[in-house]
Amino acid sequence: MSLRKFLAPNIAVLIILSAVWLAGIDRVYVDNDHQKNLSKYLQVQQRIIDNYVGETDINELFRLSMNAFVKALNDQVVDDDKIEISGTPADTANLADLQLKDYREAFSKFEDAYLYIANNYSGKDMHKLTEEAIKGMFETLDPHSVYIRAEDSERIQEDFDGKFQGIGIQFNVISDTITVITAISGGPSDQLGIMSGDRIIAIDDSSAIGLSNDDVVNKLRGPKGTEVKVTIERPRTSSPLNFKIVRDDIPLTTLDTHYMLDERSGYIKINRFAATTHDEFLAAAEELKEQGMERLVVDFRNNPGGYLSQAIAIAEEFFPRNTKIVSTKSRHSRFNSDVFSRKDGSLKDLPIIALVNEGSASASEIVSGAIQDHDRGLIVGRRTFGKGLVQQQYELVDKSNIRVTISQYYTPSGRMIQKPYEDGREQYAYEIFSRDRAVDDAERFIGQIPDSLIFNTTAGREVYGGGGIVPDFIVQEDTTISTHVINFMMANRVDFDFVREYIDEKGDEFRSEWEDDFNRYRSEFAWSEADREIFVNKLVDRGMVITDGDIDQPEISDDTLKVSKKHLDEVIWMAEGRMKAEMARQIWGMEYFYPVINDYFNDILDQAVKLWDEASPEALAATAGQSRIRSSN
Repeated sequence: MSLRKFLAPNIAVLIILSAVWLAGIDRVYVDNDHQKNLSKYLQVQQRIIDNYVGETDINELFRLSMNAFVKALNDQVVDDDKIEISGTPADTANLADLQLKDYREAFSKFEDAYLYIANNYSGKDMHKLTEEAIKGMFETLDPHSVYIRAEDSERIQEDFDGKFQGIGIQFNVISDTITVITAISGGPSDQLGIMSGDRIIAIDDSSAIGLSNDDVVNKLRGPKGTEVKVTIERPRTSSPLNFKIVRDDIPLTTLDTHYMLDERSGYIKINRFAATTHDEFLAAAEELKEQGMERLVVDFRNNPGGYLSQAIAIAEEFFPRNTKIVSTKSRHSRFNSDVFSRKDGSLKDLPIIALVNEGSASASEIVSGAIQDHDRGLIVGRRTFGKGLVQQQYELVDKSNIRVTISQYYTPSGRMIQKPYEDGREQYAYEIFSRDRAVDDAERFIGQIPDSLIFNTTAGREVYGGGGIVPDFIVQEDTTISTHVINFMMANRVDFDFVREYIDEKGDEFRSEWEDDFNRYRSEFAWSEADREIFVNKLVDRGMVITDGDIDQPEISDDTLKVSKKHLDEVIWMAEGRMKAEMARQIWGMEYFYPVINDYFNDILDQAVKLWDEASPEALAATAGQSRIRSSN
């Protein structure tokens, strides 16, 4: 065979694939696994080069991908297996000296290395090697540009779509048995009367004992309209119960809870921004308005972000028409935009307080930044994470995906929130754990800000870019509360098991007394002395040692926690509060967990509701020129 005849088919395939990808079509169907792997590699290269927010160096992309490819190859070496790559297309010794002209030349070199290994070492997992090479390319990009395996893509997409199809239960596998925590309100299981505490012992006439969490999900989820049979053991019921459940759409809510804090103040907690978030938010706000809401606390703490479009839609609700919400900028002009509100927001006249912390990122920072820059409300809490990058997701030939950062976002005042990431992904991710106390952190951060990163709100207050959002009012994390007992309790599932057994034994009596009046439960329910004794005995059974003498601090050793009786008596209220919240979750559902938790453990919220007089645009404008650090200390 001549060289031309050998190369022609490969070149033809590459030309066709390149034309398809340039046309924006993501799905390419190929039969050969090797061709699919190579197509995938080329597709990733091209998506990065054509869309990444910053300049990309094809030599660096190729070098990192080849190093990762060879490292993964060596990781597959076992026993006497020996791989010789010196002087072959897979040799990485002289990559630093390469001067590639474009991605086509880089791809050709990768193809040569790939085929050398595939043809000479038939036992190697070429799919895995290709994945590792692709991951290597991302090492030179920002921390939010990532590769997503095909097996993870569907689950992640469900999360962002805001729904999946199944039977509608929250469950835990306890002692090898599927235990229903709660049936999702309005879902198929709820409509059939499946209850908290039910044990699923069989699925479609096959034993369900010993299944893993993934096994359960795979068996119970399925297309809408399909049927699954479950056999249930219910406490105090003599014989098993059989249910035929028709699967349906199950919402994955992005609002953890919403309720009235008092006669005038509403509270909405948003856990992420997915496809349904704006609709959920509007429905919750309307419900709270009907209950008399005149002002709103919106909680973005530990909200990692999500869809930019949903953040914009929610931000619009707080502003009049034509208010600037956010800008995006990129080296590609097609990703540049200035976004203004398209309507008068339904909440534009309500006083707003937004709660944030170091876990608030991306879309959370967009909404909070717009509120702060326009002096629209008060930002309360701790400095946010600092993610100001926008990603686009692209599907690859084998249904895996990549997320590529296409632009940076800027708040209305012009500040970029993104914190530095030059020291590597691990340092970037863990930076929030190295911060000082909240007030000290803010003072240090502001003290180091160059003039180029200082901006002004509409009213003239100073705000800062380059490292998250510094709140208008900083609330220090309460470090005076001992967490040792709580951590021990939760790590050993004592709270969950205690509540589970309580419901098994007293569930009917409890529901008769409390189920129709959650608010009365919040204000009046308390654990009895007998309940407390049972709970403490469970702690002891799991490894807690209680001494009569004084111990300055709890002592941790292996799986044992040693505390004094005096200390336990001082902190037992925390455990009881957590168990009360767990009871609410198992009886009423997850939305009811948070009001109880907030009653016991929410210093930021407690401080925020004292600040309504400072949350108006007029009050915020009056602080222009004053010292920037305002806190609860």
